[in-house]
Amino acid sequence: MTVTVVLGAQWGDEGKGKVTDFYADRVGVVARYQGGNNAGHTVVAEGRTFKFHLLPSGVVRPKTKNVLGNGLVVDPAVLLDEMKSLEDAGLGARHVFVSDRAHVILPWHRDLDGARETRAAGSAAAIGTTRKGIGPAYADKAARVGVRIMDLLDAKRLRARVLEALPEKQALLAHHGRDAAIDVDALVETYAAYGKRLAPHVVDSEEVLHDALAAGQDILLEGAQGTFLDIDHGTYPYVTSSSTTAGGATIGTGLPPTAIDEVVGIAKAYVTRVGAGPFPTELPYETTREGKHLTDVGREVGTTTGRRRRTGWLDLPMLRTAIRVNGLTKIALMKLDVLGGVGDIRVAEAYDLDGRVVERFPRDLEALARAKPRYRTFPGFPPLTKQENARAAAEGVDALPGRAREYVGEVERALGVPILLVSLGPEREATAIA
Repeated sequence: MTVTVVLGAQWGDEGKGKVTDFYADRVGVVARYQGGNNAGHTVVAEGRTFKFHLLPSGVVRPKTKNVLGNGLVVDPAVLLDEMKSLEDAGLGARHVFVSDRAHVILPWHRDLDGARETRAAGSAAAIGTTRKGIGPAYADKAARVGVRIMDLLDAKRLRARVLEALPEKQALLAHHGRDAAIDVDALVETYAAYGKRLAPHVVDSEEVLHDALAAGQDILLEGAQGTFLDIDHGTYPYVTSSSTTAGGATIGTGLPPTAIDEVVGIAKAYVTRVGAGPFPTELPYETTREGKHLTDVGREVGTTTGRRRRTGWLDLPMLRTAIRVNGLTKIALMKLDVLGGVGDIRVAEAYDLDGRVVERFPRDLEALARAKPRYRTFPGFPPLTKQENARAAAEGVDALPGRAREYVGEVERALGVPILLVSLGPEREATAIA
């Protein structure tokens, strides 16, 4: 029996969905531990592409139990729509469960999120949120005025929670120039109806996971976003509103830290990010051939937002920080195939910062913005052929063509953490095991 955490080691969008799906048929439970529908996971399985925003990536494995943990904020309408998409695909949703302690995104959360981003647009205060209401919902959780999934199951209690929060929300909406009129009866009726539909799936997620642990089942804990979007350890304030790092896996599920056996960090063979904030190794799409290549060949468009991602060379100081903060025991290196044909490949080994050589990722944003990468250059390799991909998938990483294999080996040596697998395409089968 093992408990494994799978999380992003960069700024999110690293390919966690594929890795989670890859292991999901070997575990009894996949549990997502934080975030909301501001995250997107793409899973390609059996010729079909699934895009999820709330559901754990193990849902395409019908024999695996999938849990949305207490650490999430949940938009019930989105969750129900995604569950219906599973039904429509013939997979069913009986293996999907949501924690009774997860918090609920309400209409005013989305309104406030959008209002704040609109007001900040074009200024340094603009974070680039998805406007899905994630931050305001987490703020209410911390302020102890949030609505939880269990509240949706009792219309009387739901009404009381809504009325408790209402005056402050109306004042905030009016402050931002939004319509502050809220029909409490309609809101309670709508969300109580969501509760009735979700009731068969609502569980004490802590109990579910501890029961699985006691039964000797393998468990996979799935994070959303990435290490450098963590509310504490990320590039604040250009972060999300939850704990994306390994520590969040225990908070967001109720499993103790001592239960965790492995922490797998997912990293692209380059770096991407969505939204604002410093990005030392960035290759602007409009002005660099390499940036255009990574974006177009890698199809770097956000699953949730549809926004084009910013791309850049791999950043080793960044990954070393992710290793330290999360206690990474293994790394999954994604999208190696995208580097094929880009030309010479560069990797940041350190930074020049204010006349000094710095090997650590600067935590101060102003320092990060001034940091100039010190690169090591690797000879590029041509696009991998179908035959080369198939051979590596069948025989392992050592079967990769020479320069591609050299790149993987040098990254592994530089980080000092074993590379578990290398992804060679979006399909489940396009994976080389180390």
